[in-house]
Amino acid sequence: MTQTPRSGSNDSDAKKRRSAVAALDYIEPGSVLGVGTGSTVGHFIEALATRPGLIRAAVSSSEATTGLLRAAGIEVLDLNELTGLELYVDGADEATRARHLIKGGGGALTREKIVAAAAERFVCILDENKLVGTLGAFPLPVEVIPMARALVARAIEARGGRPVWRRGLVTDNGNHILDVHGLSIVDPCALERELGAITGVVTVGLFAARPADVLLVGTATGVERI
Repeated sequence: MTQTPRSGSNDSDAKKRRSAVAALDYIEPGSVLGVGTGSTVGHFIEALATRPGLIRAAVSSSEATTGLLRAAGIEVLDLNELTGLELYVDGADEATRARHLIKGGGGALTREKIVAAAAERFVCILDENKLVGTLGAFPLPVEVIPMARALVARAIEARGGRPVWRRGLVTDNGNHILDVHGLSIVDPCALERELGAITGVVTVGLFAARPADVLLVGTATGVERI
């Protein structure tokens, strides 16, 4: 029996594509661009491929993105070869109107945070379903050194979170991820500092100390800029 695609899924994909295409307007021609990871970024790379020569090269936040960029004919540079980036484009798993984000559903949070820190401007592309009043419904990813996984989990539990090891996933950096459930994150900057200070934590998937500068939110009728 042939299954009919769910319209909700198709609608979400269309919204992601709208936000991804809108991000092209923020690119300085001939620049080196930082590129994130995820399904919305996949649409962004597809859009980039239709504009050959728009950028000189890219810095990638993951091995998966590196593969997509090279398949699109875009040169990928090491961040260490550069003194900085004008622009970083990436998605998010959750975002607030204060432009605070949860990222890391794809497992690339550490490299994403590094590239975001190197960029003068961070444009976040997402569909409206990712926009929330308070972060935390999406489990917060925390990348940890493997030998410290249980130690970090106990420290997070003591703070009221419920960490779950993302079994079967090893990050591009060779580390593990704990997905922290049960949080209502009313002060993202404070929680980012607190969890980041736990011994054995590599990166917390909160982007609050360095939030997005612009959110491009794909809707049913267009793109909202925040």
